[in-house]
This record gives sequence, structure tokens and C-alpha cells, in this order.
Amino acid sequence: MKTLIEKANVLNEALPYIRKFYGKTFVIKYGGAAMVEEKLKDIFAQDIVLLNFIGIKPVIIHGGGPMINEIMKKMGKKPTFIHGQRVTDKETIDIVEMVLGGLINKEIVALINSHGGRAIGLSGKDGSLINAKKKVVRKLSADTGVSEIIDLGLVGEVEKINPGIILSIEKDGFIPVIAPIGAGHKNETLNINADYVAGAVAAALKAEKLILLTDTPGILDKNKKLISTLNKTKIKSLVSKNIISGGMLPKVQACQNAIAGGVKKTHIIDGRIPHALLLEIFTQKGIGTEIVK
Repeated sequence: MKTLIEKANVLNEALPYIRKFYGKTFVIKYGGAAMVEEKLKDIFAQDIVLLNFIGIKPVIIHGGGPMINEIMKKMGKKPTFIHGQRVTDKETIDIVEMVLGGLINKEIVALINSHGGRAIGLSGKDGSLINAKKKVVRKLSADTGVSEIIDLGLVGEVEKINPGIILSIEKDGFIPVIAPIGAGHKNETLNINADYVAGAVAAALKAEKLILLTDTPGILDKNKKLISTLNKTKIKSLVSKNIISGGMLPKVQACQNAIAGGVKKTHIIDGRIPHALLLEIFTQKGIGTEIVK
């Protein structure tokens, strides 16, 4: 009986949040261990279906870097990175599109559908969802001290999100699952950082929340303790002290871009925890770092 009462208390705690978020759009960036471990993949799909059934509209943007690396190596092609960005020639972009828009995207769709959801896979090229441009990366030359442009190939950044196809899909009760690939000015395929795509999509939809799943508990302070809430001023301080650095930088920037675009709250959470989404959304304390205006 005690266990049953505890379960009832959990539902009671969730009720105000279910009521508050009914009909709202949540953009979720899906990546890290949650995309790799079979048990976590299944739990994520279940949680997405639950959100959908209680009236929340989830929109999923997924990554897939490790699988791209794996397939490239099997095809005899060595992955190359500059400043954390994948150098992407024509052969590589074909592999990227095959893995992101095909293998990974359709696996996520199938998992969600197997739990009773109705998911539809898209890439940013579908319905002109993502208009992109080539990403320009600069660095100072060690020899001349002059800023030089590094050519990463077919790597892009979001220029504009056209959310019409997402809105049409949501209206009919479907769950969009989006691969972060866009079309450039010459209709070339461009590979785009999934964090930035998620932030831009959330802003275009004026989503209630942007949630990024990572392989860390959230943003940690200098003593490696979780910071539960951050704003723009605190973020600037942590970046200047190099406490926020590396792979966390694009995630934080994506959150800030989303908030500037009208998203109410953003969250960076640990996708290695089973039901991380539900714990962050439907409990008072949450489990990760919340970035607010």
C-alpha cells in the first residue's frame, strides 16, 4: 500500500505541470548516451509518447556524430575535425545525410511508433524547413597574426527556420523528428550543429521549453557541483573563467539564442538518467541546469 501511495503522490506532484504545459510545444535535442544505450533509447521513446498523450507537443532534433564516425571508418574514410567542427567534403556529406536522415532518424521514428506514438522523420531540407549558409570559421595565423578563414567544406549554420511543415504535422497529432541538415544558397546539402538547430527551431516555434540531453548532470561550477539556474550575466562570468567551455559552449549559446527568440525556459539535463525528461519537467526541483532570461 505504501508503494501505491507513493505513486499517487508522484502523479499529484506532476498534475500542476501537466495542466500548465497542456498544448505547449517542447523542443528536445536528443543526443549522447540516450541515443546509444538500448535501454535509454527505449525509455526516451516511451517518455516522448507520454508527453504527447497528455497534450504536450514534442519536437525532436537529433545528433549522430559517433555513428557518422563509425560508418566513415567502415568505408575507409578518416573523420577530421578543426576546432571541434567536422571537415565535410562531398563524400562525407553523403555519409552524413545517409546516417542522420536515414539510419538514425528512422530508428527514432520506429521506436516512438512502437510505443503508440505517431512520429514522422524529416530533415531540414524537407519543406524548406532549414535555410542554411556555409559556416565561416576564422583563426589567427601563427606566422602572420592575421585572421584567416578555415574552409570546413559543407558545414553550415542556420540562416532561417520555416516552421510551416512542423506546424502542419503537429496540428494532425504527429511528432516531428528532425535531422540537422539544411540546404544552402546553391541548394547544396549542409551539415549543421544539432544544438544550434534545436535552439533556432525552438525560437521559430516560440516553444515553451528547449531541452538539451547531454552526458553531464548539467552545467557544473568550479567545484564540479551542479548549478541549478543560470541567466545571461552568470553565463558570461562562467565563460570568461573557462568554467563553461568546449562542447558545453554551443549548448549554452543555443539556449541563449532560443531565449532571445522568445522561448520561456531552456534546460540542459543528463540523458544518462532514465526518464530524465519527466524528472526535469514534472518535478519541483528538476535534475539539470535551467537557463532563464
